[in-house]
Amino acid sequence: MPTLLKPFGEDTAGDKATPIGLAILSGLCLIVDGYDVQAMGYVGPAIVQDWRIHASQLGPVFGAGLFGVLIGSLLLSTAADRFGRRRVLLLSTLLSGVFTLATATAGSMNALLAMRFIAGVGFGGVFPNVVALMGEHSPARLRSSVMMFVACGFTAGAALGGFLASALIPAFGWRSVFYVGGGAPLLLFGVLLFVLPESLHLESRRIPVVDLLTCGRAWSTVLLWTINFMNLLDLYFLSSWLPTIAKSAGQTTASSILTGATLQLGGIVGTIVIAGLVQKLGFVPVLATCFAMASLNIAVIGWPTAPPLVVFGAVFVAGLCVVGGQIATIALAGSFYPAYLRSTGIGWGLGIGRIGAILGPVWAGRLIRLHWPPRALFITAAVPMLLSAVAIVISWFLKTATPEAAYRVSSRP
Repeated sequence: MPTLLKPFGEDTAGDKATPIGLAILSGLCLIVDGYDVQAMGYVGPAIVQDWRIHASQLGPVFGAGLFGVLIGSLLLSTAADRFGRRRVLLLSTLLSGVFTLATATAGSMNALLAMRFIAGVGFGGVFPNVVALMGEHSPARLRSSVMMFVACGFTAGAALGGFLASALIPAFGWRSVFYVGGGAPLLLFGVLLFVLPESLHLESRRIPVVDLLTCGRAWSTVLLWTINFMNLLDLYFLSSWLPTIAKSAGQTTASSILTGATLQLGGIVGTIVIAGLVQKLGFVPVLATCFAMASLNIAVIGWPTAPPLVVFGAVFVAGLCVVGGQIATIALAGSFYPAYLRSTGIGWGLGIGRIGAILGPVWAGRLIRLHWPPRALFITAAVPMLLSAVAIVISWFLKTATPEAAYRVSSRP
């Protein structure tokens, strides 16, 4: 075993220990992934100003990138469970890096749309495979917490993107955001090529996705898909349009970008807090409360008489609950599905969720073109989170013997 992959101390439960290097590499992969996936939302106001277009014209570009992530999540996660997670993760990292760099050279809306779609395919293969690898290489009693903490890297990258973009764009222009975002995964690819381990559990199945809906998993799988859909619809509506809406409300470009970064900063805090609560209380009570709070705070964001400090607080709490709740949902899927099916289970949940992620920004763009005021926009956006709260409660009542371990307070088998 390379020194970089030296494990943590022995696990008292007798489980394998988590490699330190793998945890670091996994976190870096997701930091880069989070930065790149959210980059378009941060550069949106600058592109509108540079190309002199209406903000609503960015809707298809947001949607194209997310559609690419959808395709990557569905296809590359399934391929990984059959052909190996190492190979697919390397391919995903290379693809996302090359085409993020290409995004920086785009000179038209069509070129921008195409580059974001292809890069999105690469992004879609990163998250499920990183989380699945960490789940396999972690002690069973700590699996959900380890997966959540590593997955927090995605949110950290998204927040980092906001802070970097607010500094890079005024100094070097919006294209610099993509130069940084494309170079980082290519550097990371060089490291992964030499030290990334293979999955511990692989079965060459013809159609592994069928197993998601058999062995008593069907209802729980459908409910997990529903929660992913609702969460990502709201998450990408907020992350894609918050900076642009804030700019149209009179904020400076830097300030509007920081509004979006506040959402992701809340998500980092939320992931850490929720991981601890899930370990003590279990997924259902924590997530049901989290989604209900998200709904309330999203509605507050658009309230016309709310003071700026209250709005920023609502954005922070919405990020805490929406982003943190989504990371916990991914950890729930990682605990629910067996190891040989974990990439497919996480990837298909995220893939179905990406349908919501595509619809969220496009739907918001249409409403903005119809001159909906912010109050109406955000009240409407509060509804999906209420539906997520209902779905997680239903999942508790409908769980069968197969998913029981995923809903226990502790992840110890």
